Amino acid sequence: MSGFNIVAVVQAGRLAYEALLLVASLRRMSPGFTGRLILAEPHGPRWRADPRLQDGAIRAAFEALGAEFLPFENIAFGSSYPHGNKIEALMALPEEPFLFLDSDTLVTGDLAAVPFDFTRPSASMRREGSWPDVPVYSTHEAIWGALYDRFGLDMAQTLDLSQPQDYWQRFLYFNAGWFFGANPRAFGARWASYARSVRDDTPPALAAQSLNPWLDQITLPLVVHSFGGGRPGPELWGMDGDVTCHYRLLPLLYARESDLVVEVLEAVAGRQELRRLLRDWEPAREMIYLNRGAKVRAMFDRADLPRREQAIRSRLKAEGLWLR
Repeated sequence: MSGFNIVAVVQAGRLAYEALLLVASLRRMSPGFTGRLILAEPHGPRWRADPRLQDGAIRAAFEALGAEFLPFENIAFGSSYPHGNKIEALMALPEEPFLFLDSDTLVTGDLAAVPFDFTRPSASMRREGSWPDVPVYSTHEAIWGALYDRFGLDMAQTLDLSQPQDYWQRFLYFNAGWFFGANPRAFGARWASYARSVRDDTPPALAAQSLNPWLDQITLPLVVHSFGGGRPGPELWGMDGDVTCHYRLLPLLYARESDLVVEVLEAVAGRQELRRLLRDWEPAREMIYLNRGAKVRAMFDRADLPRREQAIRSRLKAEGLWLR
């Protein structure tokens, strides 16, 4: 199916290069996708410096790949919380079903064939127990319960009862690297409302919690649940598997992702018209074109990776291979 639009955020710097790989991988791996490919571009006085993409050659490359730019002004977020771009960008989109993808994503399968049910929003389950950091005097249930109570939502409906009492995976928690819904403006408006409420009038149960950079992922489950959504079913598992890959950073991609992901990355980066642009980005130049990604790949056994991403990061830093 292709009765939906894809949106990603693009701005000057790293996100532009990542988005170029994303768009090129979509065109290579999902040629049957017929929806609009929208690159949302933030701007406005909430930025300390203009974030818009000024590089004419990169803009032309996006347009040659069939992407369209859509400007939006940050009202609630900006330099102080760039993760908020994905929230505010939604309110500028056409009122049609949408799939949001982080720029640091590769399409590795036929995205047009994924059977999304846009009436039941969902999001990525490729996450760690990064939030909350529960103090000894509290519980996951108390912290998440305060959030559901704030917005009049029923947390009991969201619990995974197969998980132990108060274990983090018992509670609805997503990675915001991909998510989808039926109406981006309604989704974005509610998400912005919830996020601003938590940021500006933090519930007492969250007094000891860090909201930055987690605010989007704290409030995304609430929004998804409020629209009747929840955890993705098996028909969507490819979104965290063989259809898309949210790799985060190129050294992490080479360290832990499948051979297919590396193959797609190097195929799209090898296109002459993209190579000329991507070699100006240090991580691509070093990891792909100077072949340091192969060195990273040889350092790790994909069948026996460290349980926590931080352990991978630490080893890469020790070897001077941490680039972002």
